[in-house]
Amino acid sequence: MMNGTLGMIGLGNAGSALASALSGRLPLMGYDANPERRAAVGKLDLVWAASAGEVGAKADTVLLSLPKPEISKAVVAELLAGGKRPAMVIETSTITPKVARELGEACKAAGVAFVDAAIGGGVQSMAAGKVTFLVGGDDAAFAKAKPVLDMLAETIHHLGPVGAGSGAKIVNNGVMHALMVVLIEAGAMAKKLGIPMKTLVEVLGRPDGIRRPLEHRFRERMLDGNYDGGMSVMNARKDSTLALQTAQDYGVPLFAMLAAHTPYEIAQQKGMGDLDYASLAKLWEEWCDLDFTEK
Repeated sequence: MMNGTLGMIGLGNAGSALASALSGRLPLMGYDANPERRAAVGKLDLVWAASAGEVGAKADTVLLSLPKPEISKAVVAELLAGGKRPAMVIETSTITPKVARELGEACKAAGVAFVDAAIGGGVQSMAAGKVTFLVGGDDAAFAKAKPVLDMLAETIHHLGPVGAGSGAKIVNNGVMHALMVVLIEAGAMAKKLGIPMKTLVEVLGRPDGIRRPLEHRFRERMLDGNYDGGMSVMNARKDSTLALQTAQDYGVPLFAMLAAHTPYEIAQQKGMGDLDYASLAKLWEEWCDLDFTEK
């Protein structure tokens, strides 16, 4: 259990939901640059501060929930500039791994522990204290942050050094946002073809639907480097070509699917046509000088 006051800087939708989950369970002090947010958290057991600096001076641990990386950098600089600093900063804002490392280095130089604890989950799960935390930080900082995180989390993943938590969140968001475009393109094609939307959802939601590439090809093939047999690059390229042709026939503009077709052409030209189409991973291994296998 955490001792002392928890400071919360950034009380927008996410920050106020987190504050709601913590209200009455430990002393809270909060601040937001928008004074109107004071009324939004007025029913919570929370002392309103006049500035971020005041929060840093009076709270043992400070949790950040801010809208932009630049604001996180400015707030941390203000916290560290004070005569009395917090012992711990927990960054829950969505920031890049590079910014997380910069903040972590600044805090370390000032003798302040730091973790980037990116949040998986929406506002409702935040208010219920049932989020997933993706955490980056050294073992000592993680241990110091964990009592606070435990009060808000259903699941906590300590992924590695500072930046790992933010990196995982960025990757996850990138996948989700790209997948949303793919699904919209699929919906537009299905609509033109007279396929009911509910039926499309059922088909894609089956175990052999959109989960299949993650569970089988990513987990079972890429991580083992096993590309023998299976659905070949040649056949996947053919299917991708048919999807592009169908979209053209029905006047459906494609962006994500069109871009995704290119690696199949490259793999075919490299003589990978008979390998399972998960072998496209070998292209990124070459381009990025990395190895996906985990044995």
